[in-house]
Parts: sequence; structure tokens; C-alpha cells
Amino acid sequence: MIALLPLPVQLAFATAFGAVVGSFLNVIIFRVPLGRSIVWPSSACPHCGRELTWYENVPVVSWIALRARCRTCGAPISMRYPFVEALTAAMFGAAWWYYGPGALFASRVVFGSLLIALFAIDLEHQLLPNAITLPGIVVGFAFNFFVEPGWLASLIGIVAGGGALFAIAEAYYRVRQEEGLGMGDVKMLAMIGAFLGWKLALVTLMIASIAGSVVGLLLIVSRRGGLKYALPFGTFLAVGAAVAGSVGPGLLAWYLRILQP
Repeated sequence: MIALLPLPVQLAFATAFGAVVGSFLNVIIFRVPLGRSIVWPSSACPHCGRELTWYENVPVVSWIALRARCRTCGAPISMRYPFVEALTAAMFGAAWWYYGPGALFASRVVFGSLLIALFAIDLEHQLLPNAITLPGIVVGFAFNFFVEPGWLASLIGIVAGGGALFAIAEAYYRVRQEEGLGMGDVKMLAMIGAFLGWKLALVTLMIASIAGSVVGLLLIVSRRGGLKYALPFGTFLAVGAAVAGSVGPGLLAWYLRILQP
């Protein structure tokens, strides 16, 4: 039905729905690391425990109207809430404009939502929960029976993506006798491979590794971290996957042209 409306109206609906999804992602980001249910109880202030009313849960708008503070206790409300809601809204709108209605749109917004949740959780807790990555592998593989690159590339992506990062982690451990990457990173890259296929999973790993190296060097130069400073690699995987999922095919084609004699 929405596809029959003018495109600007379609985009408005998609963006608004994305903001609602972003609000739910904030629940996941807050509760999953704590091992709490994402369904019950209703949203409440984490400081005073008062249950929020519906008009305090309007994405982005409520945060602005409340001036980033709880109406009861005055405790500050993290900037993460409107940021996640706005980012998810923009992603839904952009995906609807680029892909239009269909299975590919659904695949990409589900994938993007998982990446946003994992990015935020890893940044705050240095944790990539199995409750997100493992179902994500299954969902990504299932989508690829209906969208490109197809189920075979997805299956290889699960094995190659997770296997490549596991091999790197194992090699690092044997050389340094300490863990450099966690199994959460391995499962996350397997999830990325399930959605994007093995080629773009490797593109993701390349982008994430370069970005992580650059940020690590900047931290060392600025004396804000040393060689053993623990960077949340899942955040770089999320950024790399977002880039690979949007411009990855063109980037890969460009790279292969360079390699040709």
C-alpha cells in the first residue's frame, strides 16, 4: 500500500518507522549487556526507575523536549538515544530510496540495525553478545535465499568470514601468548559474511583492519594509548560492513581492475 504513495511520502513513512526501530535498538543496547529482557518491563529511567510515559518515548523529539534530562529526577539522558534513533531513521529512509520495497530493503535494514546495536554495545562494554550475532548469522543466511549474493556465497561468507578472523586471532595468541581478538569478533564477521557474502566480508575485514590500525596509531602518537590498548574491534567491523554493504561492490571492482596487468 505504501508503494502506491508519492515517493516523498514513502520516504517520510520509512524514516519515521526507522526512528521507532531506533528507539527499540536503544532498549537492546541498554538491556542485552545486562542480561535483561528486551520485552518487559516497560522503558523506565535507569536512575530513578520511574516508568516512562508514551510522550517521553517519542524518538529524538522527547530527548529535545526534555532537554536531555529525566522529568522526575533530573538525571542526564545519554546523547546515544537520539543519535541511534536519528541514525536508524536516516538508514531506513536511505535504504528505501536506494532499494525500494522488497526483500533486499528488508535484508539491508535488518543488517544495518544489527550493526548499529553491535557498534554501540562494543563501544560501551567491549562486548559482542551471542544474543545478537548468532541469530544474525541465521537471519542473514535465510535472507540470501531471496537476495544477492545468494545462499552459497552467504554460506561461504559465514565459514570464510568467521574462519579468517579466527585464524588471525589464533596466530596472534600463539605469537604473543595473549588474546588480541575475542570470539565475539569472529562471530560478528561470520554474521557479516552471512548477509553480504564472502567477498564483501573480506572487504569488511580489510576496511576494519585499516581503520583500526589508523586509530591505534593516532592513540599511540597522542599518548592516549599504548601497544596493548584494547580497541573495540567490533566497532570497526560495523563501520567496515556498512561501507562494504553500500559501496563495497564498486570498491572491489576498482581494486580488481588495479590488479589486472
